[in-house]
Amino acid sequence: MTADALHPLLAGRYSPLQFDRGHELTDADVELLLEAARWAPSAGNSQPWSFVVARRGTAAHARLVERLAPSSRQWAPSAGVLIVNLAHRYVEDTDWDYSEFAEYDLGQAVAHLTVQAHAMGLACRQFRAFDLDGLRADLRPADGWRILTMTAVGRPVGAAPPARTRRSITDLTTAGVDS
Repeated sequence: MTADALHPLLAGRYSPLQFDRGHELTDADVELLLEAARWAPSAGNSQPWSFVVARRGTAAHARLVERLAPSSRQWAPSAGVLIVNLAHRYVEDTDWDYSEFAEYDLGQAVAHLTVQAHAMGLACRQFRAFDLDGLRADLRPADGWRILTMTAVGRPVGAAPPARTRRSITDLTTAGVDS
């Protein structure tokens, strides 16, 4: 089996280095992206994720741009929205103070959002190149919540990148374990 058998939404997905500054996401666009994230699977249906959505041109977006690292500041501000991705690591109604699945579950939600964006003709670029301490001070996440990553969403500019290489299936199924 080859990558050609993959669904086009998966095979064609890529992380652009430039977004169309003239394109704006509508309220309905943003709601649909968040709806896709909402339906992601999670341990015990806990849905331990939250998102701070900032549209380009708003004070919230400008505040996030101020916290970007120089590398992501080259391309992320042109995205229609920047989304801060948070995981709720506290497990409600238990005596657990940490969920070992929260970060995994957040990743599932962001992946769902990413595939939905691609289906809408948009693209996402997930990243961690930002001042975490500064962003934490700005957003003041509630107890038990942790800022992990950001996602830039918008209409990509330019052609998709050339063919990419991926690790082999054999490597995916044997790396990381001593057998």
